[in-house]
Amino acid sequence: MPIETKTDRLAFAGKDHPAIKPAKIGVVLANLGTPDATDYWSMRRYLGQFLSDKRVVDTPNWKWQPILQLIILSKRPFSAGKAYQSIWNTDRNESPLLTITRDQCDAVSTEMAKIYGDDVIVDFAMRYGNPSVESVINKMRDQGVEKIVFFPLYPQYAAPTTATANDEAFRALMKLNWQPALRTVPAYFDHPKYINALKNSVQAAYENLAVKPDLLVASYHGMPKRYLMEGDPYHCHCQKTTRLLKEALGWSDDNITTTFQSVFGREEWLGPYTVEHVAELARQGKKNIAIISPAFSADCIETLEEIQEEIQDAFKEAGGETFTYIPCLNDNADHVGMMSDIIRNELSGWI
Repeated sequence: MPIETKTDRLAFAGKDHPAIKPAKIGVVLANLGTPDATDYWSMRRYLGQFLSDKRVVDTPNWKWQPILQLIILSKRPFSAGKAYQSIWNTDRNESPLLTITRDQCDAVSTEMAKIYGDDVIVDFAMRYGNPSVESVINKMRDQGVEKIVFFPLYPQYAAPTTATANDEAFRALMKLNWQPALRTVPAYFDHPKYINALKNSVQAAYENLAVKPDLLVASYHGMPKRYLMEGDPYHCHCQKTTRLLKEALGWSDDNITTTFQSVFGREEWLGPYTVEHVAELARQGKKNIAIISPAFSADCIETLEEIQEEIQDAFKEAGGETFTYIPCLNDNADHVGMMSDIIRNELSGWI
């Protein structure tokens, strides 16, 4: 049944009443973010926004900002820019994360149109960089959107990812006189279709390998161990994802292990650390490994550069031989089907 339109409800409004567009429902796919380019100033803007987020670095500003502004942002944009240059999508002049997220959005939009026609608008936003969450929500408001399903593309909940994306959405609403209703999508780390999509990606990768891996390493983005002690469920969600994937594949504990990557700073992070663990595996005689990144919905700097360069180098320098990276789910059919299924569930009662 079509959504009742604003035009219907304002049929007797005066001629001087502001124009109101027909009511729509919006879906926003939200990912982490991307720099606009790889030059120093683009990288500095992006890193400054990211590392100033209190969800990401919760050190008091009086202590953290001088270090960030005077030291980190003076040096890190150079090394980060070089890393991004090695994976940059030169055809579109954008990061792979932006390319893939747009492709996901297009695919999900096609699926929604099959079911709801033009009553549901699908778009994507980045927590850091462009297109910003605020700009996308404002654009939807201008399109007549009165209800929004906000979908952080992080399977496992964490305060520095899911929570900060939701924070940004609600900050955008704070600036609007007429706020759309907003529904946030919960973590989907144990969703059957997510686990099935991971399973299918592993099986497809293994079928094409000449040498069978001794072990599958499930490498998740790291976070300080302190967050776990303070009640963040991320670590537990990661462990459950690995267990469910293992069970779906019919494997034993000897076939798969969980690690954490992207360690930053001096405090203890969740472990074992991927870069150290894969080197230890090689020294223990596990010369052929595969690695998958279940915490990332799209390939990005952490998978295309960190895993396939830094972590692979550590493995081979320690005596490893065959290193297979299994791509993120990206815009493959299983993943798009899972996202569409979750969105349909969240739209219940609205359409």
